[in-house]
Amino acid sequence: MSTHKTIDDIDVSGKRVLVRLDLNVPVKDGQVTDATRIERSVKTMKDLAAKNARVILLSHFGRPKGKPNPDMSLKVVVAALNDALGADVAFAGDCIGDTAKKAVEALQPGGFLLLENTRFHAGEEKNTPDFVKALAELGDVYVNDAFSSAHRAHASSEGLAHVLPAAAGRAMEKELDALARALEDPERPVVAIVGGAKVSTKLDLLGNLLEKVDYIVIGGGMANTFLAAQGVAVGNSLCEHDLTDKAKDILADAEKKNVGIILPTDAVVAREFKEMAASETVDIDKVGDDQMILDVGPSTLVTISGRIESANTVVWNGPLGAFEIAPFDTGTNTAAQQVAMLTKIGELVSVAGGGDTVAALNNAGATKDFSYVSTAGGAFLEWLEGKELPGVKALADS
Repeated sequence: MSTHKTIDDIDVSGKRVLVRLDLNVPVKDGQVTDATRIERSVKTMKDLAAKNARVILLSHFGRPKGKPNPDMSLKVVVAALNDALGADVAFAGDCIGDTAKKAVEALQPGGFLLLENTRFHAGEEKNTPDFVKALAELGDVYVNDAFSSAHRAHASSEGLAHVLPAAAGRAMEKELDALARALEDPERPVVAIVGGAKVSTKLDLLGNLLEKVDYIVIGGGMANTFLAAQGVAVGNSLCEHDLTDKAKDILADAEKKNVGIILPTDAVVAREFKEMAASETVDIDKVGDDQMILDVGPSTLVTISGRIESANTVVWNGPLGAFEIAPFDTGTNTAAQQVAMLTKIGELVSVAGGGDTVAALNNAGATKDFSYVSTAGGAFLEWLEGKELPGVKALADS
């Protein structure tokens, strides 16, 4: 695991601490509609304030393309920050220059200040030395608590770690520890559950998992490509027929590495993709030409359940079926609830994340009992793919 300092390793008393958060939260009619990302970083902010630091918050918001855009001002999240912290957060209308400097000078130890959207400057995404320097002038210490932005080598998520004493915030620390427990030094057997629509978006991920896990359960639309590669007729189902050779390579590689691949042996099929469409369960080799596979069937679920039962670690990315509409959410819900239950009673370490995964686990009512559910879509996927994340590496190198 990367060796990175935490906020307990640096003296922050009275110091100006630049804290990179991910405040890129959903907003409607001027109100934050989901404050999960803010809540995850509350401990970092409060712990720093309790240590008498002057807490200066940095974040991007939307894609303003390197120019100020009032529609993408971070001012909109101030009320949600105040609520989460139970304290007043000051706001500065720029993240560098005189406006920012004056606001930082006025900040008292134990106080909070939010600087304007870092992406209002082209130097943020380009990670230019000048912009890094302009940000660094405002702080004495840098804390990164935005794992979800760690796959980007931007000034506020990577550059600052090279010029100021740097540490991981509490949420970042928790995420890195959870990921290490799941794949870097896991308790075996490790079962990966990988679903979702397309194999094309998961090739690197599957390649990396073959090096790390004991079993891979493949579900969702991507399972159809693997079935087609084995000569199974998948009817009208979502399937990337042009990738069947790739699927064959992955299956051969799995056999070589002694990794068990679990594919559907039966499926819930329908002729149309809509809520409560007429559906039936068929063996996987009995899918009609006009039918779509929309979920794993009950005997497949029995196999998956047995694998989960025997696992000590589960890594989950992507749903097993069309979880958005009933009754095609049964497979995902059943497996997710089993993982959650075994985690809750201490039998399992479970880590999940990426795109639809969070929505699928929420739909199953399972999220709160997983060991860790990452809200960092892109960063979580790149980590699953075995890629080095610039923001994490910079902390380790600092």
